[in-house]
Amino acid sequence: MQYLDHAATSPVRREVLEVMWPYLTGEFGNPSSHHEVGERAASALSWARSRVAEVLGCRAGEVIFTSGGTEANNLAIKGIALAAPRGRHIVTSAIEHPSVLESCAYLERFHGFEVDRLGVDEDGLVDPSELERLLRPDTTLVSVMYANNEVGTVQPLDRLGEIAVGTGVPFHADAVQAAGWLDLTVARGDAAGLPVDALTLAGHKLGAPKGVGALFVRSRLALEPTLHGGGQEAGRRSGTENVAGAVGLATALTLAEEERVARAAEVAAGRDDFIERVLASVPGARLTGHRTQRLPGTASFCFDGTSGEAVLLELERRGIVCSSGSACAAGSDEPSAVLTAMGVSRELAQTAVRFTFPAATPRGDFLAVADAVTAAVESVSSLSAR
Repeated sequence: MQYLDHAATSPVRREVLEVMWPYLTGEFGNPSSHHEVGERAASALSWARSRVAEVLGCRAGEVIFTSGGTEANNLAIKGIALAAPRGRHIVTSAIEHPSVLESCAYLERFHGFEVDRLGVDEDGLVDPSELERLLRPDTTLVSVMYANNEVGTVQPLDRLGEIAVGTGVPFHADAVQAAGWLDLTVARGDAAGLPVDALTLAGHKLGAPKGVGALFVRSRLALEPTLHGGGQEAGRRSGTENVAGAVGLATALTLAEEERVARAAEVAAGRDDFIERVLASVPGARLTGHRTQRLPGTASFCFDGTSGEAVLLELERRGIVCSSGSACAAGSDEPSAVLTAMGVSRELAQTAVRFTFPAATPRGDFLAVADAVTAAVESVSSLSAR
């Protein structure tokens, strides 16, 4: 079986399992306990926080461990919006992860916020000039993802962040899909980097287990907790910390960053081979997302005249596992909200298939997968024609 759904989740790396194992067995202490066992756990948690901060180029105290990307997005949006708002206006995009869109909708329903959603073009790109037009004196937060989880389009984060931060509005970016592929260094003083005030990560996209994530929030920003209790994570996220998960996330993120530059370039070259072969070999195939401004490991298509689910089943029969879009929308009969926001018709959006490759994919595998895709679509199309 060839697993090509890494945007949904990735296998846990052996190095990560090995570094986590002591904290799942003998080193089981609660990091809030003031005795030797607890202090060893606290030391491990501090190490993990420092390693994440090193990759991001931020202070260790600006890293908050969470249960995953969804919680981190909820904490960033609700926490920043409710803590010290300039007003009750938020700007996000139409193609955000549901955890961002639903957090904004919650603030609309229960706290009287007004939310503007930036449109995207046919490639899934936000227009920075539209953000400039939508910002107001009472805008309290802008949240735009770094790279899209369905089509892989990478947003012009530098420009978007400059616009928001330049007008005094905090800027949050969901970087769950970008981690391991794109530079995550945040701007600090005169040092170059991403002009963001908050950044979301999730461990299970990087080779860490499900159930652990992290949120970077600049120390100058007030943050209202969404989980209340014992005051862990410097009072910003209560609950006994997942020490093993935090150590695993820090290790996975560090390894991914060490490998990122060389492997991203290699995978992007293979991805381009794959895209070209599919477009040349499959009649009616349409690439979704920007042709070049996309994640190195992501290629997504609509196959006109087919059913996306039928193509997925045929590919799985041939030993290739992929998806029709976001795992968070699995089981829904509705077409992808991302694709319809990009102007794809509802009917065509139902034919979507997404391939997300791992960083270690040999270049020759891309063409072999493309040939399997061609055969699978031909098989489905011939059955539909009968």
